[in-house]
Amino acid sequence: MSNRKLIRLLGDVIMKVSREIVKNFDIPDRCKFCGSRHIVRYGHYHQRQRWFCKACKRKFADNEAPPKMKTPAIQIASALSMFYEGMSLNGIRRHLEQTYHSYPSDSTVYRWIVKYTKVAVKEAKGCKVTVGEVWIADETVLKIEGKNTWFWDIIDRKTRFLLASHLSTSRGTRDAQTVMERAAARAGKTPKVVLTDRLKAYLDGIELAFGAHTKHIASKGFTVKPNTNIIERFHGSLKARTKVMRGMKRRDTAKLIMDGWLVHYNFFRPHEALGDKTPAYKAGAKFPFKNWLDVVKGVEKI
Repeated sequence: MSNRKLIRLLGDVIMKVSREIVKNFDIPDRCKFCGSRHIVRYGHYHQRQRWFCKACKRKFADNEAPPKMKTPAIQIASALSMFYEGMSLNGIRRHLEQTYHSYPSDSTVYRWIVKYTKVAVKEAKGCKVTVGEVWIADETVLKIEGKNTWFWDIIDRKTRFLLASHLSTSRGTRDAQTVMERAAARAGKTPKVVLTDRLKAYLDGIELAFGAHTKHIASKGFTVKPNTNIIERFHGSLKARTKVMRGMKRRDTAKLIMDGWLVHYNFFRPHEALGDKTPAYKAGAKFPFKNWLDVVKGVEKI
């Protein structure tokens, strides 16, 4: 056999092997719906390979998208993270266009946020935490439904974990009591000290919630210790989040988005004062998700 024929034969073999490698490389590991490995090719749709699962009898495309969705999970997770870091829906959409050549509408991005926020919030409610003995409470005003609405929250000084939040249209004793009781239920205990500003509602609210076992200290300002600087910084972050939302229109939607942001703050966002660890890590919370990508990928497993 001449050298020319040998080279041609070797070339044909290399091309055949290369095609087989590429062909096998595109095969997904398992069905995206039921997890079965009994899958076969099922033609193409819009130049994308489709697959058929012999176990659950469903067809799907291997585009790394969650079941019944067209957008890859990494893009959806990026949208969630950007939203809770303060980017507007328009800004998120432009980023997806420029980075991934993906063209979702504002409403589509918003549906992703609502869907996966509900999942994360539901899982976070059952997490047990170990927190310190000194809690700090404060309130700030937000604009919801065109009206001033008070957002109460209480944070653990040791772990920076946000224990509870409460939305109200007033700043009364009952509201202060409610946020205290929610924090105690989350922590599984009552604190030794609660540090607040000088709002009179805290005086009776803390006593009604905890009795005489908890000491109430009213802050005398930012420059005198003890003070509420920790939670004031938290409210700075919170206001940055609400700023890009340009006023929430519905109370139930506002509650969901705020709960989602608090999950982001407690479980996904590293805290510089905690050595770049999350408050949840410091509080020993066992959460099934490490980031928003885990939430997106884990929905069908819950």
